Amino acid sequence: MEVDSPDGPSGLPLDILIVEDDPIIALDFEDRIRGCGVKRVRSASNVARALAMIGERAPDFALLDVSLIREKSFAVAERLDALRIPFVFVTGYGAEANVLEAFADRPRLSKPCTTEALEAALRQTPRS
Repeated sequence: MEVDSPDGPSGLPLDILIVEDDPIIALDFEDRIRGCGVKRVRSASNVARALAMIGERAPDFALLDVSLIREKSFAVAERLDALRIPFVFVTGYGAEANVLEAFADRPRLSKPCTTEALEAALRQTPRS
């Protein structure tokens, strides 16, 4: 039997940051994550906003679209890595997505992904 905390189902992060430049995709992720029971979900559409949000309140987990408008999300990944916050890259390019060598072993979700795959990524990503 799974135990729920006041903030959401056990095994899921309590606060998730989505870094996605397409507002419809960001809203879809947010709705599906909330549907899994996560209460705090925030979105940023660019690197500067994501870094500011991390500075204001570090998330427990992040979903990072690799390719944002005119930029890549690697500066966000570096900041999360320095803070030991788990994250997953999300990309429409699948295995062909160009990810920095330092992050080659990080988990990836393909866009589009199923809710089941999304929830599995949230549950299986190790917490620091």
